[in-house]
Amino acid sequence: MNRKKKEEGLPFFGIPKMMPLIRRYRKTVWVIIWTNVISAVVDVARPIFQRYALNHYVGERTLDTLVWFITLFVVMIGVQAIVNYYCIKVLMASQLRMMRDMRNDAFRHLQELSFDYYNQNAVGYIHSRVMSDTEYIGDLFTWQINDTCVFLLYIVGAVGVMLSINPRLTLLILIILPVIALFYSLFTGRLFELHREVREINSKITGHFNEGITGAKTIKSLVIEKKIEEDFRAETTNMRSKAVESARQRGVFAAVTNMASSCALAIVLWKGGVIAAEEVGTFSLFMSYAQGLMEPVRWLIETLAIFVQGEVNIVRYTKLMETKPSVTDTPEVVEKYGDAFEPKRENWEPIRGDIEFRDVDFKYPDGDEYILEHFNLKIPFGTNVAIVGETGAGKSTLANLICRFYEPTRGQVLIDGKDARERSQLWLHSALGYVLQTPHLFSGTIRDNLLYANENATAEEIDRAIRLVSAENVIAKLEKGLDSDVGEGGDMLSTGEKQLISFARAILADPKIMVLDEATASVDTITEQKIQAAIDTVIRGRTSIVIAHRLSTIRNADIILVVDAGKIVEQGRHDDLIAKKGHYYKLWSRQYEDDAISAAWEENRATPAAEPVPAE
Repeated sequence: MNRKKKEEGLPFFGIPKMMPLIRRYRKTVWVIIWTNVISAVVDVARPIFQRYALNHYVGERTLDTLVWFITLFVVMIGVQAIVNYYCIKVLMASQLRMMRDMRNDAFRHLQELSFDYYNQNAVGYIHSRVMSDTEYIGDLFTWQINDTCVFLLYIVGAVGVMLSINPRLTLLILIILPVIALFYSLFTGRLFELHREVREINSKITGHFNEGITGAKTIKSLVIEKKIEEDFRAETTNMRSKAVESARQRGVFAAVTNMASSCALAIVLWKGGVIAAEEVGTFSLFMSYAQGLMEPVRWLIETLAIFVQGEVNIVRYTKLMETKPSVTDTPEVVEKYGDAFEPKRENWEPIRGDIEFRDVDFKYPDGDEYILEHFNLKIPFGTNVAIVGETGAGKSTLANLICRFYEPTRGQVLIDGKDARERSQLWLHSALGYVLQTPHLFSGTIRDNLLYANENATAEEIDRAIRLVSAENVIAKLEKGLDSDVGEGGDMLSTGEKQLISFARAILADPKIMVLDEATASVDTITEQKIQAAIDTVIRGRTSIVIAHRLSTIRNADIILVVDAGKIVEQGRHDDLIAKKGHYYKLWSRQYEDDAISAAWEENRATPAAEPVPAE
């Protein structure tokens, strides 16, 4: 077992990492402490009141202080009730605030993480950290800490009172506690491991559930409902098995504690005969504490077990919060330009759109092989750069470096003559228009989605962007026009309609650098023609990076970069690359042949079949 795993397995190892969060609730902590002190004092005092009543009112047969006794007892119970009410109220509010703050912190942190984090972690995994783990931690640091304080204070108070009255009998009762502690130490490790397994399985279940919804169309088209259901059932069955085993382990705790409580009571009955003969009240006090002491001990052990289980959630949450983005701005850059949440736009220089790769080496964070080595390229403002290659060749790498979604392993990517790392990510991203092959729209209306690009856009600017991509017909046929809801992820629109809206959104931002990542690969021919016409208009006066699937759309590009197996193998203009008869020529010829075959097939289908000639 390596050091990291050993540390994660240590009980409460992750709790110190939560101290910055806990410090936000210092007032709540003090409320818990003082209300619990008062409540514990009352609980400890009850057997003392009981002892006094039996010795004085029964043993001495007098009622001289009965009024004061009743008054004091009622006041004491009343104060405890008020204190408990206030404590519960504070705990409930604190738990909700803590969960809200943790989720806000986690969501903000997720916005700061780089793309590689999302490539390496599934949606279910991230969702479980933000929702399930924060809920468990919120319960841990409110209700469970409160219970721990109550139980500890009661045990300390009860033991103190018993020691002051009869130390020998008290020590006989306390002998039982090491037995309980021994069982706790034996079961702690296994409980921790079981709970970690349960939480990990829960993450997988969340992931399966998410895929079952987002992939519903694919599931039905492949007719794999039964297979998906069986996989989901297997995970839930596994979780049930682990959860039952965990509950069984906790049940052993409860059984041992109940047995210990019975043993404590037996000791009092065995050794308490002399006390009973002298003071029935003292005997009653020891009987009450002997029975009452083991219940807090049992609950304390349960709480400690919950803390052990919660260690998994704490480690998982803190691991998320400690994850560092692979692309970051230096403190000096943040000081001048601000960050994504607090930008200092007044210090931002205007972006022209000149791009240069200067002796760039690059490999992905989790990769071993260099994709670019000593790569140099100048892209002056207004240049139309096309990147082509077969599927999986690595066409998006250059675009990711230009957009600073990744950073060079060595070398520099310069924007307007300065290293992009000398300015903030938001400064660069604010000048980008990025259209993906698979468009994503946010829940809300079409207007809401367009305004994400420019929240101050006027109605005229919105109409112009829509007309540029020829999306006015799409808007017109919708019942509410721009105010029509697009559904989750834009699912209420077709892929082509989503792409048009996505393209209009990019245009509305009026970017200096336009990146089109196979923007026409997933649309029909008519929509492709609309988008291509828009591209030819929009890229004028901008630096454009076009990752192309159909080579016919980029033959007029200023420079074409040909990518194969993650390497740039050719670069130049269309005619020059065709003349070389190299890799680009093969791609062009193959696609030309495929298009010719498709055209002939469509023409053949459209031609009416000749009428059969009747036999003579």
